[in-house]
Amino acid sequence: MPKKQKLKNLELSSTALKDLAYWQRTDPKKVERINALIEAILENPEVGIGKPERLKYNWEGLWSRRIDHTHRILYMVQGDTLFIAQMRFHY
Repeated sequence: MPKKQKLKNLELSSTALKDLAYWQRTDPKKVERINALIEAILENPEVGIGKPERLKYNWEGLWSRRIDHTHRILYMVQGDTLFIAQMRFHY
């Protein structure tokens, strides 16, 4: 089975940018965790840390990974681009 190519581009929604700014102000440890999750997603969007989960029903096409017990990163992959929709709360 051929190895998946690493994703090359990263885009954040306006919500994700606001979420990241919130974590930078309030919890630098969360920012470290988010950075580790993003690196793992860029390597392989379907497996790795944070318990990747393909979402269903109204969320079809999106994946989630756990930042912590309460908060999730929601993302999708289009071609070689990782698009992050949010980085705070639970979907």
